[in-house]
Amino acid sequence: MSGVRQLGGVFARTHELPEAPEKGAVTLRARGVSIERRGANSAGRRVLDEVDFDVVAGEIVALVGPNGAGKSTLLAALAGELTPSAGTVELEGQALTHWSTLDMARRRAVLPQNHTVGFPFTAREVVAMGRSPWLRTERRALDDERIAAAMAAADVEHLATRSFPTLSGGERARVALARVLAQDTGTLLLDEPTAALDLGHQEAVLRLATARAAAGAAVVVVLHDLGIAAAYSDRVAVLDAGRIAADGPPREVLTTALLTRVYQHPVEVLNHPVTGAQLVLPIRR
Repeated sequence: MSGVRQLGGVFARTHELPEAPEKGAVTLRARGVSIERRGANSAGRRVLDEVDFDVVAGEIVALVGPNGAGKSTLLAALAGELTPSAGTVELEGQALTHWSTLDMARRRAVLPQNHTVGFPFTAREVVAMGRSPWLRTERRALDDERIAAAMAAADVEHLATRSFPTLSGGERARVALARVLAQDTGTLLLDEPTAALDLGHQEAVLRLATARAAAGAAVVVVLHDLGIAAAYSDRVAVLDAGRIAADGPPREVLTTALLTRVYQHPVEVLNHPVTGAQLVLPIRR
């Protein structure tokens, strides 16, 4: 919680350090959230339409849906990067407007789709940026440990001295993920973290997300690969035209009927003949 204390008649904002959320606690809550995007010559288009959504500590929830369904927009609203035209978003039980930017950065970390840096920082320097919310706190003593652990987890230790702009798209994505991991928050918001990665690193990223959730973090991840969502998510929320069409366990949500309707393409959902894992496949004619 943030607080206010009086110093010589002047009120000053204090920034108390957050505790790790308890498993099962709702860290982010959206209620009736609508967002409109206005073009230069248009009256506006509703991208999210009265969305209710909870983010829960200890679980991974995947946001899936076709292009333009509102997945990244919902993530940006949860992160406080977009202001709803209607409805509310709460972080740890308080409206986002209650928190300063620093307070929010100590409670949730955001991985955007695009990974750009304006100056030629090294990969390690980019990862170290994730520790900036803990500057001037006792948790700064953990900086080196958290940076090293994050770089090892994201498999970017060998890139430490490389200039970030010279890295490949997949390497930049992994360094950006390491920055989010180093931030060490109770909630992680990951927008298409597997998009630029090869198969092995895709699996590694989702295993990292699983480990963070098992340790008590709340993880929201935007995914296009429905098979990955089925394999790694505790919950799946399917967005369709700005609304949540279904939200629940993968085996209840990822059904042939729903996915065929939402994606407007025939989809088959079946169990792997050996492992029993849920498979989601487009039907190709």
